[in-house]
Amino acid sequence: MPLFDFPLDQLRRYAPVVAEPADFDAFWQTTLAEAETRPVLLDVRPEPTDLRLVDSWDVTFAGFGGDPIRAWYTRPAGVDDPLATVVEFTGYGRGRGLPHERLTWPVAGYAHLLMDCRGQAGQHGGGDTPDPGQGTAGGPWPVTWGILTPHGYHYRRLITDAVRAVRAARALPGVDPDRVVAAGNSQGGGLALAVAGLVPDLAALLTTVPFLCHIERAIEITDAAPYGEIVRYLAVNREAETAVRRTLSYVDGVTFARRATAPAHFGIGLRDPVCPPSTGFAAYNQYGAANGRPGSPEREMHVYPFNQHEGGEAVHVRRQLRWLASALPDPGRSDPPGGPSAAGTASRPG
Repeated sequence: MPLFDFPLDQLRRYAPVVAEPADFDAFWQTTLAEAETRPVLLDVRPEPTDLRLVDSWDVTFAGFGGDPIRAWYTRPAGVDDPLATVVEFTGYGRGRGLPHERLTWPVAGYAHLLMDCRGQAGQHGGGDTPDPGQGTAGGPWPVTWGILTPHGYHYRRLITDAVRAVRAARALPGVDPDRVVAAGNSQGGGLALAVAGLVPDLAALLTTVPFLCHIERAIEITDAAPYGEIVRYLAVNREAETAVRRTLSYVDGVTFARRATAPAHFGIGLRDPVCPPSTGFAAYNQYGAANGRPGSPEREMHVYPFNQHEGGEAVHVRRQLRWLASALPDPGRSDPPGGPSAAGTASRPG
């Protein structure tokens, strides 16, 4: 894939005006207040993994509408102290899989909660959570479920689930509630950005090649799924464009990013046709701009000029580990979870 978006020097300055509904804050305050009327944890039970170095639990928590949302809670075996916790969200079309599939965070010394994305396991499998609202009017793909109205949209439900996942993590045993991190790649990165904009006391954000950012531009410059699924929906539902654009304005990651307060670590591939680089930079460049607090949150951007949607893969994960160890030190030990030298090795932007 050749370079197709703005040059890097322009990307670093790119801060477009993104359509923001006048009732955006009220919409999400009302949505989350309704979710908060229900107890968050529904069930927590041990899950055998056949691994000696980690312990896992099968967690069910109440998400949007009280719907039961499944998650894996994993932590270093035999460690009872309250730990910093990474709440991770999966990519588009993926379920939570099996508890031994994602071990980076517990092996690094963190607790880890991996949320199942309701109704989305049809493409890659591994899901255990249905979406009762899936039948709402719209198209056949998750990104188009209920897309004709903000209140019926799939991502209203999914973003509410993501915020509730942070709430659930803080209620679990062995979690330090003051050191909870939102993390994800692609769709997961977009959900993590939304959480950063909706949870004012989040400790940190890790977002890579984020989906759902500057959506209006994305559907103009790429036909790759999932944005291409919106394009295909509008190609046969020509009179729905106004309603669709209005719905999408309530879930745009740029608008969430502007309200965020947590330190943030971004990664982007400059040849990414799935989540075009300008859309992620639009969120990064405006991160924290409208959070009502003096100064800007700490943030870093790592750019991979020759990579597509895979971004920096293992190299980027290493950078995340080192950055998080520096940004989120353990108050109960002299060295951060990444090791004695980790605090001084967070890489520089770019």
